[in-house]
Amino acid sequence: MKQAHKIRYFLFSQYLADGVRITLEIVIPAIVFSYLGHLEIGIILSLGALCVSISDGPGPVVHKRNGMLYCNIFIFISAILTGLCNQNIILMGILILAASFFFTMFSVYGNRATSVGFAALLLMVLRMTDKVPAQEVFIQSILILSGGVWYMLVALLLFRVTPFRPAQRSLGDCIHETSKYLMIKSEMYNPQSDLDELYDKLLKQQISVNEKQDAVREILFKNRSLLKESTLTGRLLVLTFVDIVDMFEHIMATWYDYASLRERFSDTGILGEISLFIKNIAHELDNIGEAIQANKVYRKQFDLAAGLKDLKQKIDELPDAQSTMMLKKILVHLRSLGEKTDEILKYFQGSTSPKGNLRSNRDYSKFVTHQKINGAIFKNNLNFKSNIFRHSLRVMITCGVGYAFSQLFAQGHHSYWILMTIIIILKPAFSLTKQKNSDRLLGTIGGGIIGLLLLFLIKDKTILFVFMLFFMLGTYTFKTLNYIVMVIFLTPYILILFHFLGLGALNVASERLLDTAIGSALAFLASYFLFPKWESENLQKYMADVLKANIRYLQKLKIIFTGNKISTLDYKLMRKELFVSTANLSAALHRMLSEPKSKQSHAKEIYEFVVLNNVLSSNIASLTAAAYNDERYYPKQFLIMVDNSISLLRRDLQQLDEPDFIDDKAIPPNVSFDNVKRTNSDVKEQLDFIYKVTFDISKLTSIIST
Repeated sequence: MKQAHKIRYFLFSQYLADGVRITLEIVIPAIVFSYLGHLEIGIILSLGALCVSISDGPGPVVHKRNGMLYCNIFIFISAILTGLCNQNIILMGILILAASFFFTMFSVYGNRATSVGFAALLLMVLRMTDKVPAQEVFIQSILILSGGVWYMLVALLLFRVTPFRPAQRSLGDCIHETSKYLMIKSEMYNPQSDLDELYDKLLKQQISVNEKQDAVREILFKNRSLLKESTLTGRLLVLTFVDIVDMFEHIMATWYDYASLRERFSDTGILGEISLFIKNIAHELDNIGEAIQANKVYRKQFDLAAGLKDLKQKIDELPDAQSTMMLKKILVHLRSLGEKTDEILKYFQGSTSPKGNLRSNRDYSKFVTHQKINGAIFKNNLNFKSNIFRHSLRVMITCGVGYAFSQLFAQGHHSYWILMTIIIILKPAFSLTKQKNSDRLLGTIGGGIIGLLLLFLIKDKTILFVFMLFFMLGTYTFKTLNYIVMVIFLTPYILILFHFLGLGALNVASERLLDTAIGSALAFLASYFLFPKWESENLQKYMADVLKANIRYLQKLKIIFTGNKISTLDYKLMRKELFVSTANLSAALHRMLSEPKSKQSHAKEIYEFVVLNNVLSSNIASLTAAAYNDERYYPKQFLIMVDNSISLLRRDLQQLDEPDFIDDKAIPPNVSFDNVKRTNSDVKEQLDFIYKVTFDISKLTSIIST
């Protein structure tokens, strides 16, 4: 049943949809012109389509259009320059050096620009050995451009026909990752599970959820048509996403002393019941995500209200000696999760119209980053302080060495595979290069074995062509989902393609393996020795960002404690900043742990810092959310306790060489902290705990900063 669910998820995913679409858009020109007796023209057209497909990332249609338009321009220029320079080894070498640096620098403008630069660089590499007379260079470049334009027009047309499907698939994927996070959280109540292992899983899954949320924001909040009040489908998608984000952040803000809970209640069996209820919510969310992806009506499978009632009864039946106050607090949180899940269900059952109000486009735009495109950004990054500049130099030098290898030592007709391997796997971070390196080698070996076996066993060209289309589909389906799987599909696809072109499969396979090994070795050495920027050098910045986000959160808490209101927009932006900064720190830590041991610094302490920060952030968020929805005033003593925690965090910033952090916008000058009336012992207890956690964080910061 679980496997069937995963299969359904995959079948309706954006990955498979894009794989099918991209495969058809690339292969159709080759098939059509092959039928007309002009296979060479069709292959050139398909090459242009393939390169432009690289820039066809998720996002609003305007951004997709602009990305593909610029991609067409740059691949056209790259095709002309490559065709004119590849007649001379020296000229081609100079072009490789200049182009690899220039196009890698496109990273300063964000992910879409990075893909445009990579597409232009890839075209240069693929065309570097295709020497044609100068008069034919322009003609072939026009054909490449035509293939790219064909791809762009079809992609934009399909997007216009089904404008909501990318958003639905992306949202479904986001809900799926959120349900996985909740499933891990449910194991916290399992006395047999390892808490340290679960903390690590939660940190990793938080990174994944954050990435999926950003992907949905890019599609929903930068697309005006989806935000129109009159568009019911768009309205449902936006409101559902807002609820899912609120729900996820509610889950993150819910944090207990799980070790103590296990010690006190493991013998009662109630923790297993709590865990099961949370899993039911996770399953329900997962099913909702699948329904949204498949664009179908979904009826709930779990009666959460009845489950909650049953759980409450079992808690009430526990002996008084067990002190069930903490369990009742957990019950309150679970009720909130259940109600939010049921509310989302109503959106897609057609039984009710959504009641939420959409914010203005301007408000939603604050939740996404806006990348400016101008020459000043490029110019300002032309120095060794810029990571992108250093990486561009690294790519330039490595490609130059790779080109020298291809001319001096490589055998066969496809020595460009050395450069292709370099530009694909050489990444700014050593950990990413290391992972891509091993994945590409293993994928090439595994895919090569599969391809050779098929060519040896199958002689029917029609069957081989079907297999080639299958491997092609797998390549474009898994290109962003799983790199090693993508390479496993790519290698037999290339082998069968070259077989149709009359080249020996065994020779091609051995050549590809050798060139891949050379390119991988060069990329690995370059990432280690050429202008490396180890993750340990960046971690203190990420730590400072987290501390700043927590300080801002505590400052907002002070405002709320005085009975003063903050806007819902400000509250959610602040909350997003906190959780994004936490995810960034966790991601940086995991990258560092993949680097050589000699380059790691204070790994144990930083891991403890990350875990404690999650505990701190969760408690601040929980307390702020409760106070935000409560109209009471709090005593000045509580404000002093918050100030004490802020002081510790500010001291930590000073230890991390961030002495000048002042957030003047956090506390308006007209706020009074003397207008207080009521007290609350639970709040005091939580503030005490927050201070203790900040004190522990301070001790770790002192060690890390030395």
